[in-house]
Amino acid sequence: MKELVPPFTKETAIAKVQSAEDAWNSKNPEKVSMAYTIDSQWRNRDQFFIGRAEIAKFLSNKWNKEQHYTLKKHLWSFTDNRISVRFEYEWQDANSGQWNRTHGNEHWEFDENGLMQIRDMSANDIEINEEDRKFK
Repeated sequence: MKELVPPFTKETAIAKVQSAEDAWNSKNPEKVSMAYTIDSQWRNRDQFFIGRAEIAKFLSNKWNKEQHYTLKKHLWSFTDNRISVRFEYEWQDANSGQWNRTHGNEHWEFDENGLMQIRDMSANDIEINEEDRKFK
């Protein structure tokens, strides 16, 4: 398969989305952060930050709170160097034990090396019963 760098084709965009899903499901903040440029710009809901160190810190905090995290991403659309995805994930709150499902969208922009330089994410959480989980 062609390298996962711009310009994207449908095949490489799908592979890039799957690669991101696999990395996030590893729940390894340092590994995940390496998919982003040194100065990657993030919006995650109401948080804005820049750079790999901040990304790794954010992900560490996220996965400490969001236990049993399981994510599924779906390609929504793509252009030469941009990809948009729909996603949902399930997690259990480390403090309360409440199960949640999060639905959202991400818009990604990549540099010429295939590293993500911009990530813009919007999402909503809903509480679910454990028996209603999709991802087990």
